[in-house]
Amino acid sequence: MIKIAFVCHGNICRSPMAEFLFKDLVQKKGESEQFLVSSFATSPEEFGSPVHHGTRRILDRLNISCAGKRAELLRSTDYQKYDYFIGMDGRNLKNMERIFGGDKDGKIKLLLEYAGVYRDVADPWWTGDFERTYQDISLGVNALYEQLKEQK
Repeated sequence: MIKIAFVCHGNICRSPMAEFLFKDLVQKKGESEQFLVSSFATSPEEFGSPVHHGTRRILDRLNISCAGKRAELLRSTDYQKYDYFIGMDGRNLKNMERIFGGDKDGKIKLLLEYAGVYRDVADPWWTGDFERTYQDISLGVNALYEQLKEQK
Protein backbone atom coordinates (compact mmCIF):
# COMPACT_ATOMS: atom_id res chain seq x y z
CA MET A 1 0.00 0.00 0.00
CA ILE A 2 1.26 3.47 -0.95
CA LYS A 3 0.67 6.07 1.77
CA ILE A 4 0.38 9.69 0.68
CA ALA A 5 -0.11 12.81 2.79
CA PHE A 6 -0.96 16.09 1.06
CA VAL A 7 0.07 19.10 3.13
CA CYS A 8 -0.66 22.83 3.15
CA HIS A 9 -0.78 25.60 5.73
CA GLY A 10 -4.31 25.19 7.13
CA ASN A 11 -5.67 21.96 5.58
CA ILE A 12 -8.89 23.63 4.48
CA CYS A 13 -8.23 24.60 0.82
CA ARG A 14 -5.40 23.08 -1.19
CA SER A 15 -4.41 19.88 0.62
CA PRO A 16 -7.98 18.58 1.05
CA MET A 17 -8.64 19.37 -2.61
CA ALA A 18 -5.58 17.27 -3.53
CA GLU A 19 -6.61 14.50 -1.12
CA PHE A 20 -10.09 14.11 -2.54
CA LEU A 21 -9.07 14.53 -6.18
CA PHE A 22 -6.46 11.79 -5.72
CA LYS A 23 -8.92 9.52 -3.89
CA ASP A 24 -11.45 10.03 -6.69
CA LEU A 25 -8.83 9.27 -9.35
CA VAL A 26 -7.73 5.98 -7.80
CA GLN A 27 -11.33 5.00 -7.02
CA LYS A 28 -12.25 5.45 -10.70
CA LYS A 29 -9.23 3.31 -11.66
CA GLY A 30 -10.36 0.59 -9.22
CA GLU A 31 -7.18 1.01 -7.18
CA SER A 32 -8.44 2.56 -3.93
CA GLU A 33 -7.21 -0.38 -1.86
CA GLN A 34 -3.65 0.26 -3.06
CA PHE A 35 -3.50 3.74 -1.51
CA LEU A 36 -3.92 5.41 1.86
CA VAL A 37 -4.47 9.13 1.21
CA SER A 38 -4.78 11.88 3.81
CA SER A 39 -4.14 15.59 4.17
CA PHE A 40 -2.73 17.74 6.94
CA ALA A 41 -1.89 21.28 8.04
CA THR A 42 1.45 22.61 9.19
CA SER A 43 -0.30 25.30 11.26
CA PRO A 44 -2.81 24.76 14.09
CA GLU A 45 -4.85 27.88 13.28
CA GLU A 46 -7.58 26.04 11.31
CA PHE A 47 -7.48 22.82 13.37
CA GLY A 48 -10.91 21.18 13.32
CA SER A 49 -12.32 23.51 10.66
CA PRO A 50 -14.29 22.06 7.75
CA VAL A 51 -13.10 22.23 4.16
CA HIS A 52 -13.31 25.79 2.79
CA HIS A 53 -16.49 26.52 0.83
CA GLY A 54 -14.44 27.35 -2.30
CA THR A 55 -12.85 23.90 -2.30
CA ARG A 56 -16.18 22.26 -1.48
CA ARG A 57 -17.78 24.07 -4.43
CA ILE A 58 -15.14 22.66 -6.83
CA LEU A 59 -15.47 19.13 -5.38
CA ASP A 60 -19.29 19.31 -5.44
CA ARG A 61 -19.17 20.31 -9.13
CA LEU A 62 -17.10 17.16 -9.75
CA ASN A 63 -19.46 15.00 -7.63
CA ILE A 64 -16.67 14.32 -5.13
CA SER A 65 -17.67 14.25 -1.47
CA CYS A 66 -15.42 15.62 1.26
CA ALA A 67 -18.08 15.16 3.93
CA GLY A 68 -16.72 14.89 7.44
CA LYS A 69 -13.23 16.19 6.59
CA ARG A 70 -11.83 18.51 9.26
CA ALA A 71 -8.43 20.19 9.30
CA GLU A 72 -5.81 17.96 10.93
CA LEU A 73 -2.39 18.96 12.17
CA LEU A 74 0.73 17.21 10.87
CA ARG A 75 2.77 15.65 13.69
CA SER A 76 6.35 14.45 13.89
CA THR A 77 5.15 10.86 14.31
CA ASP A 78 3.47 10.99 10.89
CA TYR A 79 6.85 10.76 9.18
CA GLN A 80 7.00 7.02 9.81
CA LYS A 81 3.37 6.46 8.77
CA TYR A 82 3.53 7.80 5.18
CA ASP A 83 5.69 7.21 2.11
CA TYR A 84 5.13 10.62 0.53
CA PHE A 85 4.53 14.10 1.93
CA ILE A 86 3.33 16.34 -0.86
CA GLY A 87 3.48 20.07 -0.10
CA MET A 88 1.58 22.76 -1.94
CA ASP A 89 4.27 25.44 -1.60
CA GLY A 90 7.84 26.03 -0.53
CA ARG A 91 6.84 27.22 2.93
CA ASN A 92 4.97 23.92 3.47
CA LEU A 93 8.17 22.02 2.65
CA LYS A 94 10.19 24.05 5.17
CA ASN A 95 7.51 23.62 7.83
CA MET A 96 7.36 19.86 7.24
CA GLU A 97 11.14 19.61 7.62
CA ARG A 98 10.89 21.60 10.86
CA ILE A 99 8.08 19.37 12.19
CA PHE A 100 9.93 16.18 11.22
CA GLY A 101 13.40 17.39 12.18
CA GLY A 102 14.56 16.99 8.58
CA ASP A 103 13.75 14.63 5.71
CA LYS A 104 16.29 11.82 6.03
CA ASP A 105 14.33 9.49 3.72
CA GLY A 106 13.55 12.05 1.01
CA LYS A 107 9.77 11.78 1.42
CA ILE A 108 8.96 15.49 1.05
CA LYS A 109 8.27 17.02 -2.35
CA LEU A 110 6.33 19.86 -3.96
CA LEU A 111 3.16 18.68 -5.77
CA LEU A 112 3.82 20.43 -9.07
CA GLU A 113 7.33 18.93 -9.28
CA TYR A 114 5.65 15.67 -10.32
CA ALA A 115 4.40 17.52 -13.41
CA GLY A 116 7.82 19.04 -14.11
CA VAL A 117 6.66 22.47 -12.93
CA TYR A 118 8.75 24.17 -10.27
CA ARG A 119 6.42 26.61 -8.59
CA ASP A 120 3.90 26.69 -5.77
CA VAL A 121 0.27 25.66 -6.17
CA ALA A 122 -1.80 28.84 -6.33
CA ASP A 123 -3.15 29.63 -2.86
CA PRO A 124 -6.85 30.52 -3.02
CA TRP A 125 -6.79 31.83 0.55
CA TRP A 126 -5.01 34.89 -0.84
CA THR A 127 -6.15 34.92 -4.48
CA GLY A 128 -9.76 33.79 -4.10
CA ASP A 129 -9.23 31.90 -7.38
CA PHE A 130 -10.19 28.32 -6.56
CA GLU A 131 -10.42 27.46 -10.25
CA ARG A 132 -6.71 28.20 -10.77
CA THR A 133 -5.92 26.17 -7.65
CA TYR A 134 -7.98 23.29 -9.03
CA GLN A 135 -6.08 23.43 -12.33
CA ASP A 136 -2.72 23.31 -10.51
CA ILE A 137 -3.76 20.50 -8.19
CA SER A 138 -5.37 18.47 -10.96
CA LEU A 139 -2.16 18.71 -12.99
CA GLY A 140 -0.04 17.67 -10.01
CA VAL A 141 -2.30 14.85 -8.82
CA ASN A 142 -2.50 13.29 -12.28
CA ALA A 143 1.27 13.49 -12.74
CA LEU A 144 1.86 12.02 -9.26
CA TYR A 145 -0.47 9.11 -10.06
CA GLU A 146 1.31 8.42 -13.36
CA GLN A 147 4.73 8.39 -11.66
CA LEU A 148 3.52 6.08 -8.91
CA LYS A 149 1.96 3.77 -11.49
CA GLU A 150 5.31 3.51 -13.28
CA GLN A 151 7.04 2.57 -10.00
CA LYS A 152 4.65 -0.32 -9.30
